[in-house]
Amino acid sequence: MSAGIDYQTITAHQQETWATGNFHEIARQNTSMAIALCEAVDPHPCDRGLDVACGSGTAALVAARRYCEMTGIDYVPALIERARQRAAAEGFEIDFDLADAQALPFAEASFDFVLSVYGVQFAPDQEQAARELLRVCRPGGKIGLASPMPQGWSFDFFSALARYRPPPPGLSSPLRWGTEQGLEALLGEGCHAIASEQRTSVLYFRSVDHATEVFLTYFGPAIRASQGSATAAQEHLRDDLRAVFSRYNRATDGTAAMENQFLLTMAYRE
Repeated sequence: MSAGIDYQTITAHQQETWATGNFHEIARQNTSMAIALCEAVDPHPCDRGLDVACGSGTAALVAARRYCEMTGIDYVPALIERARQRAAAEGFEIDFDLADAQALPFAEASFDFVLSVYGVQFAPDQEQAARELLRVCRPGGKIGLASPMPQGWSFDFFSALARYRPPPPGLSSPLRWGTEQGLEALLGEGCHAIASEQRTSVLYFRSVDHATEVFLTYFGPAIRASQGSATAAQEHLRDDLRAVFSRYNRATDGTAAMENQFLLTMAYRE
């Protein structure tokens, strides 16, 4: 607990939220970000890698295709089970385990590189999560992050949800990881260099209405925001999400191709 914030209770509630629905239906849209991140980190065969808050294992699978020795952790049992199924289907031996990004069950310097795609950024105790990333990455190793930014699709999307289900008071925004100032505060003391660049990924759906239904059906935070609202507010949330998705839709044929800006970060461990 820090500054009156009960991180343990918040983490437990957050875990329940992310276990609601089926985040895999959303996470598979993150494949392009995982590929871009692995290309930037450039791990070589036999390197030991960790995918933190791995969801259904997308980034770990991308790295495993380079013959890296991968491990992935998440605190949602259904997502870990899906990650194991995906790895088995591709013939990979990846250690997917239940664990919290704020308390990684690994010794110091266990990994040559650490990845997280829209994962560790949502840990309530950001300073502790950052310390854990640094602790398990070996000296000279790399920490690669794909983070939501305080602008563009991510900002508008999460702002829309927050209007109906505000975050606990006192918590730093996950979007802090998508800023150079935030990254320096979180990782700067343990790294000799941090380099970031803005990238764009595209989320594809059959239509804007389809995208809205997918998020309200499968994305835990959206489901909880809807469940905690009266019927009229639920419709307002639906309208707000539809407006966000329309704003970033670049398709002109009735489908949805939503542009999402994210920050790709390479942190080089001392």
